[in-house]
Amino acid sequence: MPKLAFLPPLLIWLSCSTNEKPLTIEPVPSPSGSNAGEPYLVTDPAGNVFLSWIETPDTIHHLRISQWNGQQWTAPLTIASGSNWFVNWADYPMIVSNGSRNLMAAFLQKSSPEKFSYDVKITTSSDQKNWSDPVVLHDDQKFAEHGFVSMVPKGDQVFISWLDGRNTVSDKPEQTGHDHHGQMTLRAVLMNYNGTKVDEWELDNRVCDCCQTTAAITDNGPVVIYRDRSLQEVRDIYIVRWVNGSWTQPKPVHADNWNINGCPVNGPRCEAIGNTLAVAWFTMAHDKAAVKVAFSTDGGETFSTPVQLNRGETIGRVDLVLLDENTSVVSWMEESEIMVAKVNRNGKTEMLSSVAKSSEARASGFPQLTKTRDGLMIAWTDSETKAIRTAKLSLE
Repeated sequence: MPKLAFLPPLLIWLSCSTNEKPLTIEPVPSPSGSNAGEPYLVTDPAGNVFLSWIETPDTIHHLRISQWNGQQWTAPLTIASGSNWFVNWADYPMIVSNGSRNLMAAFLQKSSPEKFSYDVKITTSSDQKNWSDPVVLHDDQKFAEHGFVSMVPKGDQVFISWLDGRNTVSDKPEQTGHDHHGQMTLRAVLMNYNGTKVDEWELDNRVCDCCQTTAAITDNGPVVIYRDRSLQEVRDIYIVRWVNGSWTQPKPVHADNWNINGCPVNGPRCEAIGNTLAVAWFTMAHDKAAVKVAFSTDGGETFSTPVQLNRGETIGRVDLVLLDENTSVVSWMEESEIMVAKVNRNGKTEMLSSVAKSSEARASGFPQLTKTRDGLMIAWTDSETKAIRTAKLSLE
């Protein structure tokens, strides 16, 4: 397994050809301590950039947070700690901020001794230092899987979606797990920053069991994008939209027709500006691994023909940001390489570069990408040193 390393000079220029714009990569010291993983990057509506991750120096898990001040990461603060958490390489904690000091975080905590029995816990703060006592997001009180959360600010509230296993198990804790008495569902809530629910919905009653969800707020309203699961075990990327006071029926972003009898643990990522929506995802339909991106200009009602980004063997693990209404940047992994591409809405790929070497191991997790005021920030887990790595990316 290659050890991730940056060699002098600190600024590294990478490009696939002389006709493509170069990418400048500047490693920055990470705020994480030892035995760290599960990073998550987010930029709030005011442009503040936050990094969260889990540290486990002993038997206690600690969810940490740090803010980028334009030059460096601030000293890490602790959101929550516990010894009975469910820590998973693909189901990482989330944080969200409204840009006016209000923050919310979500993490997973075991609800019974069974392996696949855990709850989504929510905690809030107005100063990053003091966090409320965590509360359970869902109210089913089932000893089941709940996770793969998405959180996006919606004014003074937070829109949250997640995978909910309440229909997959009985009421008895000893009968939890992947027995699938019923189907995994997709649910969503609208929540205030004090942790109270405003509304709740079931969005889809049969979805893939452990792929990440993703959500955005368009001019029309919230959208949730996720991996569906048909009765024939086709597991393509679907979208549901809030339009004129109600949720639309689920429909595919694109019909890849990936037939697979198990969950690939490889969810989509999206972002919206106005009614422009971009989605990136992984598929292995017809045994051909691909990372794709598609755009919508009508809030997700229709999508452009997808553009395939990978040029080598890919394992997915995508992320995406919108620079403006015409341009997205997508990250993904090709074997052990973390790749990024700048993709125009017209389908043109303006830049394709390798950011760093990581690992295909699960412990390397999902690289995270977000916007800063002067470029991009990327974070990932160095599975060999068990530390979070971060770097600034400049596309000019």
